[in-house]
Amino acid sequence: MNVRVGVASPEDSGLAPWLSRERIVARAGFNRWLVPPAALAIHLCIGMSYGLSVFWLPLSRALSVGQPAAAACPEMSTATALFTTTCDWRVSDLVIVFSIGIVMLGLSAAVFGGWLERAGPRKAGLAAALCWGGGFLVGALGVYLHQLWLIWLGMGLIGGIGLGLGYISPVSTLVKWFPDRRGMATGMAIMGFGGGAMIGSPLATLLINTFKTPSSAGVWETLAVMGCLYILAMLCGAFGYRVPPAGWQPPGWTAPVSKSAMITSSHVHLDKAHRTPQFWLLWAVLCLNVSAGIGVLALASPMLQEIFGGALIGQPGLGFAQLDAGQRTQIAAVAAGFVGLLSLFNILGRFFWASLSDRIGRKLTYATFFALGCVLYAAAPWAAGIGSKALFVTFFCVILSMYGGGFATIPAYLADVFGTQFVGAIHGRLLTAWSTAGVVGPFVVTAIRQAQVDAGIQGAELYTRTMYILAAFLAAGFVANLLVRPLAARWFMSESELASVAKGGIAAGPGRGGDSGIGRGGLNAGALLAWLAVGIPIAWGIWTTLAKALILFG
Repeated sequence: MNVRVGVASPEDSGLAPWLSRERIVARAGFNRWLVPPAALAIHLCIGMSYGLSVFWLPLSRALSVGQPAAAACPEMSTATALFTTTCDWRVSDLVIVFSIGIVMLGLSAAVFGGWLERAGPRKAGLAAALCWGGGFLVGALGVYLHQLWLIWLGMGLIGGIGLGLGYISPVSTLVKWFPDRRGMATGMAIMGFGGGAMIGSPLATLLINTFKTPSSAGVWETLAVMGCLYILAMLCGAFGYRVPPAGWQPPGWTAPVSKSAMITSSHVHLDKAHRTPQFWLLWAVLCLNVSAGIGVLALASPMLQEIFGGALIGQPGLGFAQLDAGQRTQIAAVAAGFVGLLSLFNILGRFFWASLSDRIGRKLTYATFFALGCVLYAAAPWAAGIGSKALFVTFFCVILSMYGGGFATIPAYLADVFGTQFVGAIHGRLLTAWSTAGVVGPFVVTAIRQAQVDAGIQGAELYTRTMYILAAFLAAGFVANLLVRPLAARWFMSESELASVAKGGIAAGPGRGGDSGIGRGGLNAGALLAWLAVGIPIAWGIWTTLAKALILFG
């Protein structure tokens, strides 16, 4: 359906006018540098999905606060765990929340991508705010009532829809505003998603310790507060969105012509892209790279605590099981710093690796991810075995930088292979690989961990087998990436087909096309305030992360 300025879409009837797509088309004088902070406001919130592991251990002892595993029920089934009010939840049951959320992220991104183009990013941002923040509120209710199914529903299913809507709306909007700096624009949006845990994890730990009492783990109160904060911040971001008129370009800029042999100048139709072997090879490349990283993220906090135990607080002779409640609180705070540090490198990797891919090519960049990642995963058990926190943390920081770099590089890889006409929609479909990885990665890690726990294995050896299996994932990804080749000419659209599908969209109304001042302004007073609004929380997250990281490297 084509939507034109001044003509309301049928789907807009009955809705508040400030939510319509026509209402958010930028007018003369709008500063495009106001859009990145709006995008960051949303991505920094939904990026907390990477930091949810800080909740798992406190929730696994929610009924045993101040008591030694008084409500442990190791033999209960998952079905029983969903509804029990007398047994503590297992970590493996809680991690499923993360998997559900990532599955829904990919599915909602693929399903609602077309709706986003018609409805505009403001509606998508509003829906994302209500789903993501509302999911935390439903999760808080589930913790309060000790009903695991409510946590799965709220933070998993509903929150996952918010993840998908929140993820795709800033990316597509920023790419349209910055055709002259497309890589930077994508990095700005995806950076926020990678950095959400850097702010959210220490905030969650701070709130849990504030609300914790002798009879409460402090988690439901924390989820309620964070849910309200996320709704507020994401609404500010959604209402800060504007989209450029059709055909808008930065004044004085013309699109360059690429001469790289690996970058096609033609375009593949959306309906044909998934029929090509290249699509499925790239699907496997993304899925395997994400599976290896996301499994670690899902259990980052408990992994560090269980491997190093008392060594995290200067008492290397104490294993995790030997720590008292106060000591576990101390190492939980250190582990939250580990989660935040991974998030920081996740952010940095999105800029570094995406920029490097412009120089060495996407294929070689992914080959580096898989080869180097394989070596680091295989070496991680050695670092844990010798008790080197510094080496262990360094290995995983590099691994997570490549995990983030994979997300930032894959849109450009798709554009190289399939052209740019449908790259947004193709990217949305490819994100189903992320959904699959969201199940495979955490499932593999938690299943192997549980098997090792059941076998009585503790300490550094608890995750050894897991690391070797994740290294095998990356080896398979290396092969898939090696097989990617340029598409045959028969897959590309003809000039007449391209002209046909390029018609439609939002028409530029009077005073909205050409050089009418749209996009100008730079870092003026308004833009500076918007950047400060997102920059201050980021700076606090970085400071907190680095302060805790000093303990890890001490």
